[in-house]
Amino acid sequence: MEITLEYWNELAKQTILISSLLSGFSITVVANLLVSDKNDKIFNRILKSATLSAGCFLVSVFAMIQISMMTTPGGYLKNVTADDFLIPRMIGIIAFMTGLFSLSVMISLSGWTKSKKVGIYTTVVGILTLLLIFITMTRISV
Repeated sequence: MEITLEYWNELAKQTILISSLLSGFSITVVANLLVSDKNDKIFNRILKSATLSAGCFLVSVFAMIQISMMTTPGGYLKNVTADDFLIPRMIGIIAFMTGLFSLSVMISLSGWTKSKKVGIYTTVVGILTLLLIFITMTRISV
């Protein structure tokens, strides 16, 4: 089954929206951690995962913008096929998935700054969140 350019265009627009929101959230976490006085292992790991998440979601946004521009009717390219945007599609998907994984790591690590009980809880929530996201995403054939 061939996926139409209109479908790719809508998929790119939705991914841009989701990635923008998640990138903004991750950047906010990074900014808050940078001004924090804490400087231990767990804070540094949270900072690293938030930074990776923000960067990946930003890459995903720009990869999907390219796909959106290529698939917009009357756009700057004529006679576009799905093969024409294979590289931005792969970069966008890999960056988006890496961003989701990093965001899940950030959620999982956050509770460990408070206590062992809260750390276990946030780790379980982070893992379940990631699993459920990946399960729902595998239902979409891209």
